[in-house]
Amino acid sequence: MQQYSTRLEPAMKTAGALGVLGPTSCQRRCRAFDDAKILVVKPPIRLLAIDIDGTLLNPEFQISLADMAALRRAQAEGVEVVVVTGRRHTFALPIVQQLGFDLWVISSNGAVTRSLAGETFHRDLLPAGTCRRLCDNMQEFRGNTVLTFDTEAQGAIVLEHMNELNGSIQRWLEKNLQYIAFVIPIENSLTSDPVQAMFCGPIPRMQQALASLAASGLDRDITVLRTEYPVRDLSIVDVLNHGCSKGHALARWAKYRGIPREQVMAIGDNYNDIEMLAFAGVPFIMGNASEELRRNGWAVTLSNDQNGVAAAIEQVLGTGAGAGFW
Repeated sequence: MQQYSTRLEPAMKTAGALGVLGPTSCQRRCRAFDDAKILVVKPPIRLLAIDIDGTLLNPEFQISLADMAALRRAQAEGVEVVVVTGRRHTFALPIVQQLGFDLWVISSNGAVTRSLAGETFHRDLLPAGTCRRLCDNMQEFRGNTVLTFDTEAQGAIVLEHMNELNGSIQRWLEKNLQYIAFVIPIENSLTSDPVQAMFCGPIPRMQQALASLAASGLDRDITVLRTEYPVRDLSIVDVLNHGCSKGHALARWAKYRGIPREQVMAIGDNYNDIEMLAFAGVPFIMGNASEELRRNGWAVTLSNDQNGVAAAIEQVLGTGAGAGFW
């Protein structure tokens, strides 16, 4: 990615041929060039943060070959790639491992930052006391409530029952049955701080949950993030510790790496990506993002069924013509 100026030598030869520089002046110029610092052109970005669902994954829940190649090329050229997802770390691993290189994962919407090897950089857990107050205030939505804990055993995911969870979430739960514990009342599971609380269901139902959260009086203790998939009529409302988000976690990681926000690129598609996109100096939203996200004025790449990740990377790293951008 580093490029050095190579235009001086040809220019000097041309000038000498034209008789512009005599031997003495040429020697003086050469000494000056020797003393001068070579200008290093740094890469436009040093850190690339990428969301999984709706961004890295296409509608078939696969990483396209083009997107895979673009990420590998960026990593090979010295850009650090970090995956930033609302998924639990363990649930993100099968996707992230397909990339084929070592990287860190910011999971649970910023609550956990951990390497593929399992090394933990930071955790921002939701205090158990705050979660108890949350459950008490959200009695009407107990059938939509899921708690997650930072463990790889049964009890990593806790709920009272699955009766009110819609099809998409049921499929997710069925894939994670080995981690699920059913606890009634759900507060009895709070023997340690959870990673987060989640409310899952149809979009209209979750809009009601958002209204209840706004009226709960917990705004100084929690962060509320939402993710919506209109095609599936699915909304996930995540409740995390106050000040916890993808954006906060990415800012923390960039500071640790010594990378200014101007050299951070982020790609996302949903409402829970807003803080991450707002932090990044080079934000891109997917073509499949909602109109509401487009109003922020961020660059829009192609959709996740048209290799939008690859198109954004090519635009920024200059490896493509930039076709497909709006």
